[in-house]
Amino acid sequence: MAKIPKIRPVSDLKQKTGDVFKELSSGEPVFITQRGRATAVMIDIKAYEQAQHELDILRFLARGEKEIQAGAGYNLEDILEEGDSLLKSINP
Repeated sequence: MAKIPKIRPVSDLKQKTGDVFKELSSGEPVFITQRGRATAVMIDIKAYEQAQHELDILRFLARGEKEIQAGAGYNLEDILEEGDSLLKSINP
């Protein structure tokens, strides 16, 4: 069963700020409405940091995909060979 989103009018944000912040501590987003329409989404700092971390990973993967399509980047076999040669030079 899908979770029901937490929806609060902007007046609650103005008048009951503490209550809205308590709701954020659950980790679930709180949707703020103004005149019956969604205008903002609030999340706690941990959820924000996690989302930013995941976004960074997705950007990194997308950049890698573009490099692969463009023929740029490095060949896996070459990287493994270089790693092996570095290991051999450290532990002859």
